[in-house]
Amino acid sequence: MTERLGALDWSSVDFVVFDMDGTLLDLYFDDLVWNEHLPRRYAAKAGLSQDDARRAIRSAIEQTRGQLDFYCLDHWSAHFDVDVHEVEQDLAGFVNVRPGASDFLEWVGRAGLKRILATNAHPRSLARKLRITGIEADFEYIVSSHELGFAKEQAAFWHALAERTGLRPERTVFIDDNPAVLESAAAFGIRYLYGVARPNSRNPEIALAGYPCLRSFQELSAIEA
Repeated sequence: MTERLGALDWSSVDFVVFDMDGTLLDLYFDDLVWNEHLPRRYAAKAGLSQDDARRAIRSAIEQTRGQLDFYCLDHWSAHFDVDVHEVEQDLAGFVNVRPGASDFLEWVGRAGLKRILATNAHPRSLARKLRITGIEADFEYIVSSHELGFAKEQAAFWHALAERTGLRPERTVFIDDNPAVLESAAAFGIRYLYGVARPNSRNPEIALAGYPCLRSFQELSAIEA
């Protein structure tokens, strides 16, 4: 069951689960890493044009979509012989919290609800972004799929997350920019599901079939614009 914006009954909610990249944080950083700087570094290493390097990276990564390796910086560092952690560190100045995210996290906390950060990000990347943004203090639970051994696209992730946090799917809100992850959460029984209209602030808005997409976190809260 998905909910229309403005129809959420907060009295029926105990848990709010957030994705990180593209939901709480601007996806521009990750797009810059994977679509610009990694191809540049790989092109120089492999003697390719940047366009050819970009195509090679996309082809290799696409074969692991929905699996932990898709999100594993160690795996891709070895595969491309380029330290992706170093690339992320070089671009750390582009890690930014999306507008309204911090206010919404605080609002959810004041409402007495449990806040869970559930991300596919590699633990080192997660730690780096938490250190830069300071959002760690806004969560009761922070969980990387790498800790649980399953990507969020896999049903086993949700069972493991519920066991760790005690979340009840029928009393849970989940926000994510990835349609495959939203589908997995829906199959698990998460009641309130929302996408994100503009994960990358520099790209046009997107639509996800079957899921309302938030333009602003204020659409779910009583926070005044």
